Amino acid sequence: MSLFRYKKTVTCYSIKRYYLVIKEVYMATSVKIDDNLKSRIQHLADLRHRSAHWIMREAIKDYVDREEARESFKKEALDSWTSYQETGRHLTGKEVSSWLKGWGTDNEKEIPPCHE
Repeated sequence: MSLFRYKKTVTCYSIKRYYLVIKEVYMATSVKIDDNLKSRIQHLADLRHRSAHWIMREAIKDYVDREEARESFKKEALDSWTSYQETGRHLTGKEVSSWLKGWGTDNEKEIPPCHE
């Protein structure tokens, strides 16, 4: 089996192009789930005309994406707190609220500068 194959696409301008596609290598793993969850997954798969494998893979991908975003948000918040502790520079809640009220209006302004 070759790792490479050529795939033909058509752009919106109907110009045919060829590009090289490298097949992704997947690794099998197992997950122990109870019979009730297995039945629920199979039911969703039947409704979506997909395999149970596809449903589980999408669920895991969505979970990992969500948790990575959560960790990124948490890191950004902790970095902001550290910066505040080091410099004392900040905006008050009233300043932020006033700035946000202007969003989407003719009175939209740049974010106010931080101060000590």
